[in-house]
Amino acid sequence: MCAVRMNGLGDRSAVRRGFAMPGSAVAPAPEVAPVDDGGAAPSLAPDAVVDLAAERSATGVDELLAVLDAELVGLAPVKARIAEIAALLLVDRTRARFGISTAPPNLHMCFTGGPGTGKTTVALRMAGLLHRLGYLRRGHLVTVTRDDLVGQYVGHTAPKTRDVLKRAMGGVLFIDEAYYLHKAENERDYGSESIEILLQVMENHRDDVVVILAGYAAEMDVFFRSNPGMSSRIAHHITFPAYTADELEQIADRMADQLGYVFAPDTRPVLRDYLERRMARPRFANARSVRNAVERARLRQARRLVDGPDPRVDRDALTTIEPADLLASRVFDPEPDGTEPGERGTAEGCGSGTMPE
Repeated sequence: MCAVRMNGLGDRSAVRRGFAMPGSAVAPAPEVAPVDDGGAAPSLAPDAVVDLAAERSATGVDELLAVLDAELVGLAPVKARIAEIAALLLVDRTRARFGISTAPPNLHMCFTGGPGTGKTTVALRMAGLLHRLGYLRRGHLVTVTRDDLVGQYVGHTAPKTRDVLKRAMGGVLFIDEAYYLHKAENERDYGSESIEILLQVMENHRDDVVVILAGYAAEMDVFFRSNPGMSSRIAHHITFPAYTADELEQIADRMADQLGYVFAPDTRPVLRDYLERRMARPRFANARSVRNAVERARLRQARRLVDGPDPRVDRDALTTIEPADLLASRVFDPEPDGTEPGERGTAEGCGSGTMPE
């Protein structure tokens, strides 16, 4: 029996967890702890037997998938596809050691779904996964929108797009609201130039960069119909479903716990009522809206404690969200709008709500 370790793939460092939004366009890969593999993994004899469980353990893939499962509620179809991709790369690496030639897989992807459903978080974890399995040499994530790729005058778009691609090499390029790259109604738009450069790199350098397009499903369908070349280069179309009320409640609990808060027992029915009302309101953004609700509840709790009749507080008072901290929300307002102050007049994007949504 031959248990094989992968070369240089022993990342055991902890990765950032939770539902915080990315604060930078470039998210670095988690630090990789060096692994002494004694050089490149040797070729295998035709009659060798490989323990794939040992291979998988050596890469740290199980740890990364566990982190993803812990930080993102639900999304079972998404997590299943990621596990399939991990299995394919692991098997391909093992086949190569037997001398079985395998063309590099096409791993360019499209993530479709509403705002706050975890697309950016999954893209970051995907970058780490591909790095651990040896497919990407760096495993960082570069997040961009149309403004980062398309210029406003002749000769401006190509250098902008190439600069972004240069930064993304060795990792994952995540293009949020990718359908804005193509504006068919504007004959003088330069988005098509950026798309052509992206297509060339996606085809010729697919072993050194993975491109993930993200956006709403309907808009992405129109984009692909208008750009068949792009559609043919996307191998994995992954749909991020909206969260259910039960899942949103779990997300609220996790977010509160990460911040050192708990919901009082009599707050729980109020929280559930809040979530169901918010889901029916305009501009609902799944985990992003839940995060905003928790932050506002913290503000109201702090004001309640500071302005209360008794200034003395204990640990429980400082860490407990009471019903009043949620009931003050405009979601419970009888007016038809009912959006929170920070959500009035804002346009929700298609990006994930966590990050590293």
